[in-house]
Amino acid sequence: MDINEIKNLKGRRKITMLTAYDFATAGLIDKAGIDMILVGDSLANVVLGLESTKQVGMPEMLHHTKAVARAVKSALLIADMPFESYQLKPEEGVKNARRFVDEAGAKAVKIEWFEQALEVTGNIIKTGIPVMGHIGLTPQTVDKIGGFKCQGKDAEAAKKIIEQAKELEKAGCFSLVLECLPDKLAQIITAKIGIPTIGIGAGVYCDGQVLVTNDMLGLFEKYTPKFVKKYASLSGLISKAVEDFKNEVTKEIFPDKEHSFTIKEEELKKIENL
Repeated sequence: MDINEIKNLKGRRKITMLTAYDFATAGLIDKAGIDMILVGDSLANVVLGLESTKQVGMPEMLHHTKAVARAVKSALLIADMPFESYQLKPEEGVKNARRFVDEAGAKAVKIEWFEQALEVTGNIIKTGIPVMGHIGLTPQTVDKIGGFKCQGKDAEAAKKIIEQAKELEKAGCFSLVLECLPDKLAQIITAKIGIPTIGIGAGVYCDGQVLVTNDMLGLFEKYTPKFVKKYASLSGLISKAVEDFKNEVTKEIFPDKEHSFTIKEEELKKIENL
């Protein structure tokens, strides 16, 4: 899947996107035919146990993007630009985006809206690196938008978000993530721009949907956003498997003959004689 194929899906069928942070999970997602895989800065919360996505940096994001890239064969691989890579020093945005492509194997990067988002986005796109925009609830700047809550719920706020969408399309973004917006506002944005919208907590009218894989598989239980549907509860299965392992080891049930190697009796005698 490439950028043009994603753009051409608008109005034809819904687009699918999930996050991945490791080789094994990325391979399963890719094999299932998901259109886009995002190495999200949600890595901070669901993998590294950090409190904020602002706490994850370039070393971690590059490390995990490389792992995911080794597994992806068909999906469009997108790397989330961490806070430090373009918001602390916007002038370093291009250099850091290039690292995700050249060093880590990503095909595009994602940038959240902030004061200098248009400038950074434009500069990156000029170098030939595709950019996915992100508006609405932007976790990297959540302290500036009133916390983790639905955005654009009054006319004035909605107008600003609609303008952001138009400006990012004009800047050259190939798609936009719409996070935590009223479904009808997301519908308006989707109709007003010519690039695909990917919703997360933004209703059914978006051109596609994304979820954090660890959330939808029931692997991360610290908190669950309203917009997350759990398609599985793997935490329970894993806990049960670990408990079974512990019990079988302590009771000397595992390993059994099926899971052990043997040696010929004559060789064993030779060893004993040595």
